[in-house]
Amino acid sequence: MLISQLKKFDAYPKTVDDFRVKTYTGAIVSIIGGIFILWLFFSQVTLYFSTDIHHELFVDTTRGEKLKINMDITFHHLPCAYLSLDAMDVSGEHQFDVAHNIFKKRLSPTGQPIIEAPPVREEEINKKEAVRDNNDVVGCGSCYGAEDPSKGITCCNTCEEVRVAYSKKGWGLDPSGIPQCIREGFTKNLVEQNGEGCQVYGFILVNKVAGNFHFAPGKSFQQHHMHVHDLQPFKDGAFNVSHTINRLSFGNDFPGIKNPLDEVTKTEMIGVGMFQYFVKVVPTIYEGLNGNRIATNQYSVTEHYRLLAKKGEEPSGLPGLFFMYDLSPIMMKVSEKGKSFASFLTNVCAIIGGVFTVFGIFDSFIYYSTKNLQKKIDLGKTF
Repeated sequence: MLISQLKKFDAYPKTVDDFRVKTYTGAIVSIIGGIFILWLFFSQVTLYFSTDIHHELFVDTTRGEKLKINMDITFHHLPCAYLSLDAMDVSGEHQFDVAHNIFKKRLSPTGQPIIEAPPVREEEINKKEAVRDNNDVVGCGSCYGAEDPSKGITCCNTCEEVRVAYSKKGWGLDPSGIPQCIREGFTKNLVEQNGEGCQVYGFILVNKVAGNFHFAPGKSFQQHHMHVHDLQPFKDGAFNVSHTINRLSFGNDFPGIKNPLDEVTKTEMIGVGMFQYFVKVVPTIYEGLNGNRIATNQYSVTEHYRLLAKKGEEPSGLPGLFFMYDLSPIMMKVSEKGKSFASFLTNVCAIIGGVFTVFGIFDSFIYYSTKNLQKKIDLGKTF
């Protein structure tokens, strides 16, 4: 009794096979519908295994962190001996002639690496052993008027020590007249590298505040609260700051990140100038499907070129490559999201049911239209 009542809940009543009519058009519609269902099904499978990227914005509350700036820049016509990297920020911190974690690779005038000159860590370049001749006073070389016992400068045994002593006095240094520089081959290196290029790569750590870093010829020092570059050793050189930014990023990379300055090339054609890039850094947190979080940064950039002098003229400013960066107070969170299996099943059922229903309506329309047309044809033959 209970089982017979259960039949009333059957939502799929069956018809007797004798009352079913199968047609050629119905078979064609069914085959097309099946192919369409399979295509949509495999599309859903592809979407199920893909990931969606979601973006969220909120106020950046992090503090006390360092900003890592990764760089790989090629200067096509500026020798490594000419280049100096400096960084400074609005907090007052200055990094002169940054050497730690910075490498320089000499390039030929055609842009090929000079094999006999492997990449050298910048801080090793300045570590010259004192070279003396028999006329030197053992243990104490002259600073040529730049001695200052109050600052601990009494002896200068290397060219670098003479340069530091001069910079603290605010003086420019002509190494061609300094015996220490002559014996260490400083001037000789400038002459040998003239016409070469240089690839500078590595990273620097700066405070997470607005600031700038720049590449310019000459050693830098502070004079009367001003940032000064000593260009005397290069007074006969030409400063062509044509460059290619192979890579510039702020922090670690994550999948899909786009750095707008990567592979950017700028060429100086009419003289000596200053390339300026104004960078807006956006703090970013990337969260993968596996839950790993990467704290990094993205950035946007605008650029400006200022011509300092035409060829053969004296520059009216410091030629070089300057990056001025500022940080956004808004942080972006980039998250990878996968699709649930329940939503996948829902979409598959909707596809099968929807296509089956639509194609069923289309088949019925064809069947009854053909049947009515056949009736009219038969009636015409009768009369």
